[in-house]
Amino acid sequence: MPARRTARERVRAEITRDITDIARARLAAEGAAAVSLRAVARDMGMVSSAVYRYFGSRDELLAVLIIDGYNAIGEAVEDADARCRRGDYPGRWLAACRAARGWALAHAHEYALIYGSPVPGYRAPADTIAPAARSAAVFGRLISDAWEAGQLTPPPGGRTGPGSLAGDAARLRDSVLPGVPDDVAIGALTAWAGVFGVISFELSGKFTNVVTDTAAYFDRAAGDFGRLIGLPGA
Repeated sequence: MPARRTARERVRAEITRDITDIARARLAAEGAAAVSLRAVARDMGMVSSAVYRYFGSRDELLAVLIIDGYNAIGEAVEDADARCRRGDYPGRWLAACRAARGWALAHAHEYALIYGSPVPGYRAPADTIAPAARSAAVFGRLISDAWEAGQLTPPPGGRTGPGSLAGDAARLRDSVLPGVPDDVAIGALTAWAGVFGVISFELSGKFTNVVTDTAAYFDRAAGDFGRLIGLPGA
């Protein structure tokens, strides 16, 4: 049976949650530049020195928001993949892509914080690495599963070797793409970048007056990227 928290621990957890909620609200209203401990303290009706008892700096607060964002989109992608039949690799791919887009549309400012322009003066700590890899791990696992099952069909013309990118392919394989050859690893990276590029274009309004049915276009683009890797019927 887990130990019960003390009253002081419960209060600290509640105030910490309030601080992050207000910081998230400021992020949505004015962007990352508006997130500061002084501004959050003002919104909470506290002196800034009191907020420093919970977060040592603005960067520490931003790190929590970033970790929360990565974990949230990672969980959304994981849940979408878990609902699919394991052998339906194109279906798993599309479900994961749709989940990433759905979370991004519902949390546009948090998406911008983790996938948009870097916050000036901020350097992400190592604590963000594992949460950032959660969604990539889902895509990587389904591609590795498809490769192991012999279900990746090379696109017309075959694949070219990675050349100077061999070291990068090896790092991808070691982190999120176990067992796949170099060309599949590089193709997967291109596909991931493409999926998130389309999401970013939509959120930043780049499709205005160009694409009317953005959901249909996204599905088409996700399928194109899946076929780039060799997923049949993606």
